[in-house]
Amino acid sequence: MDWELLKKDFKRYLLLERGLSDNSILAYLNDVQKLQSFAESQQIALKQMHTKDIQEFLRWVNQFPISEFTQARLLSGIKTFFNFLQVENLLPNNPAELIETPRLARKIPAVLSIQEIDELIGAIDLSTAEGMRNKAILETLYGCGLRVSELCNLKISNLFLDVEFIKVEGKGNKERLIPIGQQAIKYIKIYMEEVRVHQTIKHGQEDFLFLNRRGAPLSRVMIFLIIKDLASKIGLEKEISPHTFRHSFASHLVEGGADLRAIQDMLGHESITTTEIYTHIDKEYLQSVITQYHPRS
Repeated sequence: MDWELLKKDFKRYLLLERGLSDNSILAYLNDVQKLQSFAESQQIALKQMHTKDIQEFLRWVNQFPISEFTQARLLSGIKTFFNFLQVENLLPNNPAELIETPRLARKIPAVLSIQEIDELIGAIDLSTAEGMRNKAILETLYGCGLRVSELCNLKISNLFLDVEFIKVEGKGNKERLIPIGQQAIKYIKIYMEEVRVHQTIKHGQEDFLFLNRRGAPLSRVMIFLIIKDLASKIGLEKEISPHTFRHSFASHLVEGGADLRAIQDMLGHESITTTEIYTHIDKEYLQSVITQYHPRS
């Protein structure tokens, strides 16, 4: 069996059948590349792989410095690859089928308090065009709970500010409508009317909302740097990223009593179990309140 041909077919399967994002597809292909490296080093043909070979592969991978979460995700990728081979009738048996994925402790994401959000956004210098843009960026990022890729790719044609909704393209090119609040709407309009209108925009980029000085869409790295700079300004010691605003958006909604299904829809989670992690954040907050304020604690 030709590994290169199989990887091309697998990539097509992940894109068309599973509807995965480019980043997820790349991760799966990297998993298969590791399996290929192992198989070639051990001179094991793909068709002759057994469960013991997959177990040996996992032991082989463990010699590299990777976390238990990476190991679990790697095994998930390998299982998906063998499932694909069975669907295509290229393998009679799935050697990874009987190997159990380890149960991992759920990692609670870092969140910011409402006060910390206010301090970060309040540290923006609104006397500059860049500052006005950054204000609109952070109000949108936090106000809508967007992924950073969704923010960078946000289009003017997908803003429905008169009815307080925006349309974003999420993972797997899946579109969803998200409510947008008055604060974000206010600063998007100011940015568009007072900053963006004076920019020279690169050809073909006219529909992107947030632009850099050269008139091109902002990169993920640029958003990260904007946030890091603001955190440094206010002396915030937490390790934060653009995704922290998304976690904070969801956590604050849960704390306020919002319906979990509604939060799931706004975040674009396929499974409600992904959204449920924010209820654990809320419980930790409640526990801290009890510990701090209850006379019997």
